[in-house]
This record gives sequence, structure tokens and C-alpha cells, in this order.
Amino acid sequence: MRLLPLLAVLLAACTTAPPPPAGGTPAERPRPGGAGAARLVAAAEGEWRNWGSIAVEGWPVALDRTPDATPALFDRLMTYWAATPEGPEVIAGHQHFRDTINAPVAASASLDPVSGLPFEVVPANVAISSYNTPAWSAAFVSHAMASAGVPRAEFDPSASHALYVDRLIAMALADPEGAAFLPRGLAERAPRPGDLVCADRSAEPLADWTARLSESGRFRPMHCDIVVRAGGGSVDLIGGNVLDVVLRRRLPADTEGHLMQAPPDRPPFFVVFENRR
Repeated sequence: MRLLPLLAVLLAACTTAPPPPAGGTPAERPRPGGAGAARLVAAAEGEWRNWGSIAVEGWPVALDRTPDATPALFDRLMTYWAATPEGPEVIAGHQHFRDTINAPVAASASLDPVSGLPFEVVPANVAISSYNTPAWSAAFVSHAMASAGVPRAEFDPSASHALYVDRLIAMALADPEGAAFLPRGLAERAPRPGDLVCADRSAEPLADWTARLSESGRFRPMHCDIVVRAGGGSVDLIGGNVLDVVLRRRLPADTEGHLMQAPPDRPPFFVVFENRR
């Protein structure tokens, strides 16, 4: 096994992952995705359908139209946040914002002649992007993992991609044979359904996942998607808060199935987490 020098892993938040071993990379033997990977794909695709099955090719900069913050989409978004430790505070803030917007309209709404109650009012000019702060892409992944039955011992949910990425790496280094997710380089792993693919959105992106070891526990803007299909020269990813929605993207792969790197003006991919469940 090829050895790398490891720095101590300082994990953020209250949850502490198992300490890394003295040295070494995760086990090199790949495993095919099993029932757990299939459940994660099903969870991601189910949420994608809840948002209208919006799919794109490549890296578009915007959709033709951002969906309105309908009650159904608002509730979906709150469900994602509920899967994270930070969720209750975020949910309370979003509900207050929604109620503040709706209050003047509801006050002037006419009454239903049968029930005597105001008609349900949905402000059509409020886009779901109004609820993009804080970003909810990591909450989406956390919710999908929980929906797929992934235990917290294998994926510790967070509103920050960087924090759960750190924990996945630490668990893989501590137990390469038993870890549910193993970090791989883009050239090393052709993504398979159920894997996670992560990009670095910072001004000075990580070259690969091993570069994260020296700064583990620090915030770094990232984005991770769930692989839902691979083959035929492309890979399909589903992620949350992509162009303001749950979006399916089809990205190019090389002849061996490895994901092609993003264009220079887009966040580069730095890790594929192999789903071994």
C-alpha cells in the first residue's frame, strides 16, 4: 500500500470522527455499489422529480425561469434543513421570512364564503431563490443520505460540505476496509451510481482530496453531487441548490468513464467518494 504522511485531523463541530491511523491511504480494492448505493440514487432521483425533473447538459449559467416558492417547494426545502444539526435555526428564520412576506397579502385576502376563512394565498412573485441563504446544497445531500437509510456513523450530516467531507475522509483513513465511503482521485475512480463527486468553490481550489488533510476542520466552500447514472461517455449528477433548484446535470466522461474536469471558469472537482454500500 502506498503511504502518505498524515497530519492530525482536527474536526469541527461537536461530533468527533475516529482518529486517523499513523499513515496510509484508503484500501485500493474497489467494490461495486450495492443496495445502499441504489437507495441513495433512488432518494436523489425522487427529490429531483419533486422539483419538476429539471435536467441540463454541461455547465449552464442559469435556467430560463426560477420556480416560485410554492408551499410544496418550501416544505421540501425545510425537510432538507431538518436533516442537519443547523436546521432548526435556519427553518425558523425561513418561516419568519415567509410569514412576513405573506402577512400583508393574507390580511387583504377575501374570505371563503363556505368556511369563512381567507383563501390560501401564494405570492407568485416570490422565487424559491429567496431562500438560498444559507446555501442548502449540503442539507440536500444530508437529507438524501438519511432518506437512503445511511446511518450517522457512516455519514454525519452537516450544512457544510467541508465538514462532512472531513468526516468521510477521517473515517476512511481510520478504517479503510470498513468505511462506507472512500475518497478517490478523478483519474483513479470512474464514478458509479451512488458515489459522491465534490468540487472546490474557493479562490484557490484543492488539487486533490489529500490536500484537505492539512486544513481539516476549517471552512472551505464546496459543492457535492450524487452520481445517479454513468456510462456512454457521460455521468449524471443530481445536486441541490444548483441554479436554485434540485438539478440533474449530464457531464462528459472519458473513454474509461472518468469524469472530465470542469471548465477553467467553474469549480474544479477534487474527489470522488466511492460508495461501498
